[in-house]
Amino acid sequence: MAVRMWDEMTWEEMRDLPRSATVAILPVGAIEAHGPHLPLATDLIISSAMAARGASNLAARGVEAVILPALPYGAAPFAAAFPGTIPVNASTVAALVTEIGTALRAQSLHWLAVANAHLDPAHLDSLRAAAREASERDSVRIIFPDLTEKPWALRLGEEFRSGACHAGRFESSIIMAARPALVQDATRRDLPAVTASLSRAIRAGHRDFAAAGGPRAYFGAPADASREEGEAMIAVLGAILEEAVIAAMMEDGAGASRLRPERQS
Repeated sequence: MAVRMWDEMTWEEMRDLPRSATVAILPVGAIEAHGPHLPLATDLIISSAMAARGASNLAARGVEAVILPALPYGAAPFAAAFPGTIPVNASTVAALVTEIGTALRAQSLHWLAVANAHLDPAHLDSLRAAAREASERDSVRIIFPDLTEKPWALRLGEEFRSGACHAGRFESSIIMAARPALVQDATRRDLPAVTASLSRAIRAGHRDFAAAGGPRAYFGAPADASREEGEAMIAVLGAILEEAVIAAMMEDGAGASRLRPERQS
């Protein structure tokens, strides 16, 4: 079963999708500063890689996975002071994701999986709000594996768990694997590690990267990144999305009999 791109299909192909075993996947990111070495679209590149791998995994298990056009804008107040960042209100993100879900439900689709790699607290709150609103409206079920929470966060490496992971080893590795031409590699190799934990700074009440200890909009150790680690992390992200979707489908009791056995690692 091949993975399909929503915007590349005709309306008749869309009409003929098997509704009982189809999940729409929405990659979500932000346009914001990611150090002096990574592109502004870093989060979107990561979420798109997550969506592609997750969709491939789901297709191998008999689930029709259709990837929606990515949503590039997110709530990004922490990076708002850096040139190039385009933050939008969290309420705007929540409303747009909710309306996408409503449109899918009107076409008799049941599941919308959000592949998100932008971890700004305001943005995460917007996605949680969209999932709640969709549930209250009896709309499509929004499946949102929040990478900052257990069990998912535990699978994404030591740097990620430390909270010092914005444009550091974790994200730099993934971009090196997914879009190597966009990495300013000479700059990356010379960057000293920033060990300040962004997650702890957030809990302490800081509200921007500079105040949190990242004056160049990065945290972690980008010089330690590698393409091999990036490929491994993309595989983990894809598995997380796959597992979240399968769990939701099983819980809903819809299409479960069509699922193929779990992939062998």
